Amino acid sequence: MRYVAAALLTALAGKDITAANIEAILSSVGVEVDKANLDIVVKNLAGKSIDELMAEGSTKLASMPAGGGGGAGGAAAPADGGAAPAEEKKEEKKEEEEEEEDDDMGFGLFD
Repeated sequence: MRYVAAALLTALAGKDITAANIEAILSSVGVEVDKANLDIVVKNLAGKSIDELMAEGSTKLASMPAGGGGGAGGAAAPADGGAAPAEEKKEEKKEEEEEEEDDDMGFGLFD
C-alpha cells in the first residue's frame, strides 16, 4: 500500500511514476524499499493514467456490497443460574460513575 501511495503522490506532483521517484518519496520518510514490491507497482502502473485507474476502481468499489454485518448473537446463559447479570450491572454502574468523575477533570469546557 505504501508503494501505491507513493506512486499517487508522484503523479500528484506531476512526475512520471518511476521506481526512482517512488523510492525517493519512501526513503524521505524513512521507509525501506523492497525492490520486488516496488517493481510490481511500477510494472502495473506503467503507461496508465492515474485518473483512469481511479475511475475504474471507483466503479469496482460501487459494485461491492458495503452493508453492515449481521446482529450479534445472544449472550450465553450464566452457569450459576442467573446471578451473574445482576452483579455485572452493579459493577458497570460503579465504573460509569468513576468515568463521569474523570471526564470533568476539575474544569468544564464552557466555564
